[in-house]
Amino acid sequence: MKEKRELLSLDKEELEALLLSLGEPRYRAGQIFSQLHRGLSPAEMTNIGNKTRERLAEVVDFHLPQVCRKLVSAIDGTVKYLFTLADGNAVESVLMHYEHGTTICISSQVGCAMGCKFCASTIGGRVRNLTAGELVGQVIAAARDSGERIGGIVMMGIGEPLDNFDNVVKFLRLVNHPEGLNIGYRHISLSTCGLVDKIDELAALSLPITLSISLHAADDETRSAIMPINRRYNVAALLAACRRYYAVTGRRISFEYTLIAGKNDSAAAAKNLALVLNRALRTRSDTMPIHVNLIPVNEVAETGFRRASAQAISRFAAVLEENGIRATVRRRLGSDINASCGQLRRAAQGEGEMQ
Repeated sequence: MKEKRELLSLDKEELEALLLSLGEPRYRAGQIFSQLHRGLSPAEMTNIGNKTRERLAEVVDFHLPQVCRKLVSAIDGTVKYLFTLADGNAVESVLMHYEHGTTICISSQVGCAMGCKFCASTIGGRVRNLTAGELVGQVIAAARDSGERIGGIVMMGIGEPLDNFDNVVKFLRLVNHPEGLNIGYRHISLSTCGLVDKIDELAALSLPITLSISLHAADDETRSAIMPINRRYNVAALLAACRRYYAVTGRRISFEYTLIAGKNDSAAAAKNLALVLNRALRTRSDTMPIHVNLIPVNEVAETGFRRASAQAISRFAAVLEENGIRATVRRRLGSDINASCGQLRRAAQGEGEMQ
């Protein structure tokens, strides 16, 4: 028996081709695509007939992620979802509210293979990549549950997005489609730990998204100790890729720097970070904008890492600013529900609720 295709993973052109192969008119694809991205299954669509539904049911599957757990912050209304997928695996998404609108942070993989020492998502390794449909499904499921219009996306949840390159690129095109969720590329941010070859591939696509680099240290010894990917692509290679990315796209890159007490939070580390970034990314002829987003580490029992003190964070930011690097400290949303990704999934695994 031929394996069914995942309906939410199909772009409009693929949907048109599928419908034509079933003897349906081309225009039917537009009817189905727009309804699909509102979260309606073919059985719920009132603009197609029973015959069309029956034909689709024979060749496609439709599954939205299901809410397994939902935590709502009493402090700022941030919502953390644990979504169960069709195969029983689970991922986390976080819905965040800002003055300019609602943004969702989504996962790109079940687990993660990158092994960053401070991250709960990588404990246990990678199970599998998410499909484009499962990526879109997180946005749709959160919008349906919350009743809110989601206008921004951050790819910074469980997994390394560029390690799931093809599905992530297809997802970006799907959520940007004007007949679908119609979320502008400039309202989408993708965070990577530094897969240099994939950064170059992404640059070649010229998608005007925001690229965020998880840097966390400016010297190879410190970075390799907390981020194994640095042994494959060191700091110099990563920053060279960032320079190429900016040259091709003209888009500012944001550097994420998780501050860990006693590891990378000293004034000397801040001064070295500014020195390395300025030397690698700025020349007399190129004034590439540099922004560092400082993130107090999320304390996870398995890592033993502790958050830098408020004094150390302020000092670190001041040193960067003194050396011409714009720095901001990330506002911690959902602090009462551990809104950073990885912990809710691990807790559910420990209770035997899912794979």
